[in-house]
Amino acid sequence: MSAVIEIDGLRKTFHTLRHGHRVAVDGFDLLVEAGQVHGFLGPNGSGKTTTLRALLGLVRADSGRMSVLGASAPERLPEVAGRVGAIVESPQFFGNFTAHRTLRLLAVAGGVPTGRVDEVLEQVGLRDRGDERVKGYSLGMKQRLAVASALLKNPELLILDEPANGLDPAGIREMRDLMRSLSAAGVTVLLSSHILAEIQLICDHVTIISRGRRVAAGPVEEVLAGFDQHEWQVRVAEPERAAELLRALGLAVTDHPDHLLVAGVDEPELISRTLGEQGLWVRELVPLRPDLESVFLELTGTTPHPAVPRQLDGSVPPDAEPDDMLIDLDARENREVGA
Repeated sequence: MSAVIEIDGLRKTFHTLRHGHRVAVDGFDLLVEAGQVHGFLGPNGSGKTTTLRALLGLVRADSGRMSVLGASAPERLPEVAGRVGAIVESPQFFGNFTAHRTLRLLAVAGGVPTGRVDEVLEQVGLRDRGDERVKGYSLGMKQRLAVASALLKNPELLILDEPANGLDPAGIREMRDLMRSLSAAGVTVLLSSHILAEIQLICDHVTIISRGRRVAAGPVEEVLAGFDQHEWQVRVAEPERAAELLRALGLAVTDHPDHLLVAGVDEPELISRTLGEQGLWVRELVPLRPDLESVFLELTGTTPHPAVPRQLDGSVPPDAEPDDMLIDLDARENREVGA
């Protein structure tokens, strides 16, 4: 596959009002290949948004090499801008404009046929609300409008920062279906979200950033497999006796009030056969596999890694210290020079 996004050794520092000089991104690498739906994950203040800003030329990196669709960024971004759709941070629109008027103006400004307006409103589920003023929209509806604006150019690459923000469960599912349909149509998607269960459902690759550095990257299943302890939840009529039999095989067994946790077993038949031969019939034998949330929390130092059922859901709180609390010294100097 060809690289759509390449970041090599990105570094960016800021000055904060509370903490002084701070390294936001420190030698960060990212590779997104054509056709991927690539999840970009990190805790609050980890450098996700700063990385996206630098990639799109919204802040100036201290050092590092970046490219988008083969064009070096940010120097040659104008050459490929028409092939990229992006949302970074909270969308802002004129409240007195309707969604239809907003997108029509954006289409005209971007040289996009205005016929695309109804198409993208349909894609994001706003076709019937397109003639309403944006000031009456909920946060989730504004987020849909932002995604619609990013889709106007029918981009080859879509960069979305928290696209599910403000959406209800039905809206989140619709957004998931949209991402899948775009991927099936050949669009490459870089997706940042704090809804980790959704990332696991949507994305085929993932990169995790913590404290400005990459801590994991690769196909989602491979990243999860690296944390698989081959644990099994066992329910049996005589748990104490069952635990003794399994420990005699050298297996690690942890007693719980209503089940046993057996680790280090590649083949579950070993458990059922060992207990069955002694007249202990297994009522339940469930594999416990790490999900993306548990792996994320361990890699970012939030909590020790537990083995959890594969379908366990969860989320991460909104940013406690968003990147817009930071002062970009380069940007401030540029404003002062131009004053």
